[in-house]
Amino acid sequence: MARACQITGKTAMVGNKVSHSNRRTKRVFDVNLTTKRFYDEETKQWIKLKVSAKGIKTISKKGLKAALKDAREKGFIN
Repeated sequence: MARACQITGKTAMVGNKVSHSNRRTKRVFDVNLTTKRFYDEETKQWIKLKVSAKGIKTISKKGLKAALKDAREKGFIN
């Protein structure tokens, strides 16, 4: 699987590294990904997800069930 958040779908971005002399070279802004376990109350099981920091905040705000449902609808989780 690609380096992408399973909840928000965030992936790496490409930009420029700018030196002191103002030269520009390409660089990659990686996503702040973490493999984290979440406990599902309905199935009484642990779910392991690769989520970004914003994905963790989304799960805290909406709840695990709603966040997983939105991610499946958007195609981030199959």
